[in-house]
Amino acid sequence: MKNRFDQHKEQENPEHDVLVATDREHEIILYNDDVNTFDHVIQTLISVCEHTAQQAEQCAMIVHYNGKCTVKSGSYKELEPRCLRLLNAGLSAEIV
Repeated sequence: MKNRFDQHKEQENPEHDVLVATDREHEIILYNDDVNTFDHVIQTLISVCEHTAQQAEQCAMIVHYNGKCTVKSGSYKELEPRCLRLLNAGLSAEIV
């Protein structure tokens, strides 16, 4: 037989699961193009995504050779202005 405390505890768990499910992380995916230089991509990632120079260079290389790379993860609200800045800088990116 369950006591009142156990019943309350069971009711809290589903709420927590719902909060985790609705607050999932999103990613900005940067895509390769034939327009932008490595320097432009690297400088943009440093300023927009707050990458170190090494991180930005690695992402630029991954994009070049694989066609795409995740450059930032977080909530949609956090990523949307960053993605818009990447797009305004002429890069090809989307939030997934």
